Amino acid sequence: MAVLVLVLGFFLIYPIVTILLISFNTARSIFVGPTEWGLGNWEAVFTNPRLLRSLLNSFLVFGIITTISFPLAVLISWVLARVRIPFSHGFEFLFWVAWMMPNIAVTIGWLLLAHPQVGIANVLLERLPWMDGKPLNLYSVPGIIWVHLFSGAISQKVMLLTPAFRNMDAALEEAGRVSGASTVGTMMKVTLPVMVPVMGLVFALQLFHIFRSFEIELILGAPISFYVYSTMLFELIRSTEPPLHGQAAALAGVTLVVVAFIVPLQRWLIGRRRYTTVTGSFKPGLIDIGAVKYVALGLMVLVLCLEIVVPSLSLVVGSFMVRSGFFHIDPAFSLRHWIFLFNDHDLIRALGNTLILAGTTALISPILFSMIGYILVRTRWRGRMLVDSIIWSSGVIPGMLSGLGLLLMFLGTPGLNFLYGSIWALLLVVIMQGNTTGVNLSKAVFVQMGQDMEDQARVSGAGWLRTYFRIWIPLLMPTLILLGTFHFVIAANSTSSIILLAARDTVTLSILALEYASVGYRESAGIISVLIMLLTVGVSLVARAFGLRLGVRHQY
Repeated sequence: MAVLVLVLGFFLIYPIVTILLISFNTARSIFVGPTEWGLGNWEAVFTNPRLLRSLLNSFLVFGIITTISFPLAVLISWVLARVRIPFSHGFEFLFWVAWMMPNIAVTIGWLLLAHPQVGIANVLLERLPWMDGKPLNLYSVPGIIWVHLFSGAISQKVMLLTPAFRNMDAALEEAGRVSGASTVGTMMKVTLPVMVPVMGLVFALQLFHIFRSFEIELILGAPISFYVYSTMLFELIRSTEPPLHGQAAALAGVTLVVVAFIVPLQRWLIGRRRYTTVTGSFKPGLIDIGAVKYVALGLMVLVLCLEIVVPSLSLVVGSFMVRSGFFHIDPAFSLRHWIFLFNDHDLIRALGNTLILAGTTALISPILFSMIGYILVRTRWRGRMLVDSIIWSSGVIPGMLSGLGLLLMFLGTPGLNFLYGSIWALLLVVIMQGNTTGVNLSKAVFVQMGQDMEDQARVSGAGWLRTYFRIWIPLLMPTLILLGTFHFVIAANSTSSIILLAARDTVTLSILALEYASVGYRESAGIISVLIMLLTVGVSLVARAFGLRLGVRHQY
């Protein structure tokens, strides 16, 4: 436990401490010149109406998105895991695919459809006799919410909730129905209450995700001066001269208050009663809801089309256009963007770096974080609450400021200078940035697993290590596959957290896409986004085929 606290504290908390120290540095530059201590940065946060408004906008967007997406994701997860429907595993994987699509790709895809001037859908709708002008405008708060809903807000929750619903003991639901409850009544009074810890965890993770979201708000919100937490940080760091690092750090420090509420709430939800759903007498099983299942299938098909098909088609069509959205150009379609991109030598280097980064992260993270989750749930070691608090605290720092904190740590700590600009620095960042999700999802699964299976193995003479790999790993394998895929996608799409640490030789596909987009080559950035999506989907297909053979299985 001492080693765990020291290692996690150094790599997760030290950058946060560095950022907090920066928030009290009122000097014109934090890199050169003497340090000037004071409260000027914090005063600016609480007196500048733009900074406070950006925080309120973040909570506004979060509240609306969660109100819509959370009940819908719970319903879809329940149908996928508890209801006997055709192609349930295929539908579940398609939600993985929807989550894997880069935010910038989905945003550009929808922008090609709903751009207020040249959007394809607007051009078509304008031709209708009863339509006055172009009705769709993605540069708006509803547009930001719409793109968020169909770029991960629903699919990520479905990914995280479905394995937990699948671990539900069918005997509990049968007891509800035998007692006279309907299918809906059993779901409301039996299934959902047992899933409270997992749903609470997913809710908390979504809150952190809102503070980290960046691309959608930057592309759609900046033109209308609608700033949220992340885009305001970007403006303070990159769009002012000199950069206001101190004010940005103070604004980030405000989010630490969120942890003071989330950590006790999450502990209370897990500790107030037993939520074990998998024991040695576990009974798998699914329910039949009759013709209603076709309505549920239709709903899932509609959501998946809006998440995958519509933006993907728009993106592919745009990549073959001379200028995306301008159909009046002659010729309107060309291969010029594909030819230009594949003649760029940086593409091969970026592809290799992305494969190394994402592949290594996907192998290391699941085992590492599942062991930490086991320690937090199954042991009584002193310091567990401290480790849990460290993990939650590290999750609230946005990627850009986290990268800044690590940059200062590498440059200011003797012996770590060699890491700056290397692939090892990027690897450390992408592994650590997924620790909140990885550890807490592992905790949620261990809470569901009964202690009796481990006790039987220990009584039979197995040591802890053999018990872990012979009992827990097979039971956890679907979740481990999920975590591996999750971290592979995070590493492949990481931008804000690593952009300050990457050198020219360690540029990744996501950074290369951002570079193209920032200089106006939107079509080339879209092509790279398609390549990232194909890479992640291909790896996930292999992982999915392997994972379905392991863990808890139901008879269809």
